[in-house]
Amino acid sequence: MTAATGDTTDSTAGSGGAEVLFGRRGRLGLITLNRPRAVNALTPGMVDLILRQLTEWMADDAVATVLVQGAGERGLCAGGDIVAIYRDMLQAGNATAGFWQTEYRVNSLISRYPKPYVAMMDGLVLGGGVGISAHGNVRVVTERTRMGMPETTIGFAPDVGGTFLLSHAPGETGTHAALTGAHLDAGDALFLGLADHYVPSGALPRLVAALEHESPEDAVARYAEQPPPSALAGQQDWIDACYGSDDAGDIVARLRAWTGPGREDAAAAADTIEAKSPTSVKVTLAGLRRAAKLTLDDTLAQEYRAGIRFLQGPDFREGIRAQVVDKDRNPQWKPATLAEVLPEQVDRFFEPLDGGELDLRLQPELPGRISE
Repeated sequence: MTAATGDTTDSTAGSGGAEVLFGRRGRLGLITLNRPRAVNALTPGMVDLILRQLTEWMADDAVATVLVQGAGERGLCAGGDIVAIYRDMLQAGNATAGFWQTEYRVNSLISRYPKPYVAMMDGLVLGGGVGISAHGNVRVVTERTRMGMPETTIGFAPDVGGTFLLSHAPGETGTHAALTGAHLDAGDALFLGLADHYVPSGALPRLVAALEHESPEDAVARYAEQPPPSALAGQQDWIDACYGSDDAGDIVARLRAWTGPGREDAAAAADTIEAKSPTSVKVTLAGLRRAAKLTLDDTLAQEYRAGIRFLQGPDFREGIRAQVVDKDRNPQWKPATLAEVLPEQVDRFFEPLDGGELDLRLQPELPGRISE
């Protein structure tokens, strides 16, 4: 996989065919995900270079602010390259585990970055795209934002710290977003705590130019506008009532039994959840409940354990096949129903790994990072 080595003295570092571009404009360090035809889906080469560049800029006094954006008009990032993951599973390889090790280091680093980290969350921001943006401290959405963690659709569970983020959303709205895999607009992203500011997409080039010599606070204040309302905020009554359970089957039953305002939306949510991988739904719910009591780094370690178990099971491979490879949209889940997924099967996803746990240590060590 090709990728730019990055020259922080140029604003166009790397070739036009590189998967990720690095540059410096004034006091702004700029990261551009550069796979527009794939909606900038992340590859192992990309996350490795991003980790290296962020580590270098951390110690560079000439860089005051870091910004991440996506090339093209379709979005910041559609997640990880799941076709590559599918091929790795077919070959019983270990490339995916290595990819996640580095990707989760990037997520952890972004969450504690010592400089302002600005994420332009324009267009599609899915899965791994959430991980590279929503852990930042200046998160900008637009009228084109379509955000989400749709992993249950492909027989997987939210990762990249997604269960941590959604477990801290208001009430049970994060549970709803995680189990259904719903796409979220700007208002919903702000309501869930996944973003900070709303800026119309037409103003983004001017915002980026301002960040070259201004603080993010001053630059964003000039271009931010009143966000649209959140549909989820208006639905929180039935969402909280129906999702307030630790049992996925009970949640579906509550959704179907709901007769108050939002009855049709609740029934549609039940249909959506029952079409997902039953194993994924139950593991996602358990992961959310656990993540609510964990730090981000501990959640990433938990998600890594679950991810390795998904690589070993049938649903992740089957979900990618049905949605992306063969595109028949007819996955054959095993087990096929929520009732057939036993508690002990869910618990196994969170057990320590025999083959090595997630290692979030960086070289050089980050200030404040505790190595064990």
